[in-house]
Amino acid sequence: MTNGETITHDVIIVGAGLAGSWAAMVAAQEGVKDIGVLSKIHPLRSHSGAAQGGIAAALNNIRPVADTGPRGPLEPVPPGDDPVDSWELHMFDTIKGSDWLGDQAAIEIMVKEAPGIIYQYEHMGCVFSRLSDGRIAQRRFGGHSAPRANYSKDFTGHVLLHTIHEQALRHGVKFYSEWYCLDLIIEDNVCRGIVAMEILSGKIVTMRAKAVMFGTGGYGRAYKITSNALANTGDGVAIAYNAGIPLMDMEFVQFHPTGLYRHGILMSEACRGEGGYLTNSESDRFMENYAPDKMELAPRDLVSRSEQTEIDEGRGIGPDGQGIYLDLRHLGQEKILDRLPQIRELAIDFVGVDPIENPIPIQPTAHYSMGGIPTDENGQVTCDAEGTSVVGFYAAGECACVSVHGANRLGTNSLLEASLFGKRAGQSIARFVKDGAVLQPLPGDPAERNRKRIQILFGKEGAESVEAIAQDLKTNMTDYCGIYRDAENLTVAETEIHELRARFEKARIMDKSSRFNTDLLATIEAEHLLSFSEVIVTGALARTESRGAHSRTDYQARDDENWLKHTLAHKGDEGPALSYKPVQIFWDRYPPQERKY
Repeated sequence: MTNGETITHDVIIVGAGLAGSWAAMVAAQEGVKDIGVLSKIHPLRSHSGAAQGGIAAALNNIRPVADTGPRGPLEPVPPGDDPVDSWELHMFDTIKGSDWLGDQAAIEIMVKEAPGIIYQYEHMGCVFSRLSDGRIAQRRFGGHSAPRANYSKDFTGHVLLHTIHEQALRHGVKFYSEWYCLDLIIEDNVCRGIVAMEILSGKIVTMRAKAVMFGTGGYGRAYKITSNALANTGDGVAIAYNAGIPLMDMEFVQFHPTGLYRHGILMSEACRGEGGYLTNSESDRFMENYAPDKMELAPRDLVSRSEQTEIDEGRGIGPDGQGIYLDLRHLGQEKILDRLPQIRELAIDFVGVDPIENPIPIQPTAHYSMGGIPTDENGQVTCDAEGTSVVGFYAAGECACVSVHGANRLGTNSLLEASLFGKRAGQSIARFVKDGAVLQPLPGDPAERNRKRIQILFGKEGAESVEAIAQDLKTNMTDYCGIYRDAENLTVAETEIHELRARFEKARIMDKSSRFNTDLLATIEAEHLLSFSEVIVTGALARTESRGAHSRTDYQARDDENWLKHTLAHKGDEGPALSYKPVQIFWDRYPPQERKY
């Protein structure tokens, strides 16, 4: 219902990817009829659709052929045979992959409920690749000790997103396509709605709701070379932070080992899951020197560091020596066309290489954010180390941190997390609304405050463009807060961000119009990038250890005595104010141990 400059729904979800669409669909199924989902792009362009390789669950459909080793051929598991996989094994792999920073209670929920999510997708009509007997096909993925990546060729996220979007529409969910969330309305620890802009008209409205959920995705666009879409500017994370919500574990940023050289476009881990090799300029399969047991299927943080070491020691490829080769030629034409057709198409289109005939040039690429808005296992946002809930505010997917990934995510666990915790958030929201939640009164006129904010942006008459500042930020984060870090470089990064903030205060917006003003959007996105990048750097500088994707050359060991804890960053007057909270560990079952592959 529209009333002047206010739109009202029972539930508003920001983000139309897997997490947001699952939450919307499930809440509608459970009786909440008035649900609005905002997306700054068309919902089917949400970044969930870019995931390629698979979604994890221990279905036990496939196993390695006996005595052929961890990289040998796979075969279907005959019905009735002993299982080769289990939720317990999936759980241990995930905990080990997280470098013991993942919360084990949340991980247990995820891996136990994973098979059910896969079968739900199947029953909704999702088009999975199949074995000859009709069961869902599975493949290997890095850090997993059994083949548990359930896939659809190499565009798994695409088919999952189309499936769940169709079901959300079927259940009456209203989508606001090309609407941009500007602000989160929280007062007295109660969420009361959001402020949003219709991009087409430039109209700014207050959107009231009994419950708000963020499923806004990650923030890879803070880096120069990234697999992330242009839309992945961390809006939800920054908006929550600016509204007083802490951010958790933001220093843990995953670099994917195989982004297309100089482009960052994802070359799925499925390439290595199907048997691809990584080689350097000397044609050596160098992973034998870093992870002899897992080789190319070691966890992503380890493989990316190994690649970067080869590059730093002069064994990289390309004009600048910043690349590595991904070699699929030995897989053969038939397998590449059947299992990796999109990978071949992308390699041909963007670097002119046909992987059937030549190795693909790749490089480590900013990919995934382990940190984000802290939540419990039901998507409820929390605001302190004690787990105090923010009433009516929920989050799920990559913008959230329920901490199933800890310091490093295993491939295929992201589509699982977004789906499963999106579903659980939808169930939690439905309970909240049906138990009598009411529309809370608004503090003042939030829409008018944001109109004034935009007028201030329009009024700046500096000589510099915002785009130049955004590009300098990305270079700064890549050069000083990348795969390898140390105090000297992180201090430079911190100083640079402060200087970029000062430049931003004077930067101009050239387009002062209201209709589809992409210059304005880019300005707001740049402000968001600056906000959370400072949190990443501050957390990384404080954490004097190496754990998972956070690798300090000046503190090379993991330090459980001092750093087996989560970082919380609240927005303070002088920058991020850090505090910490313990990791949930089942000490009798999965105590910390050395992480070897």
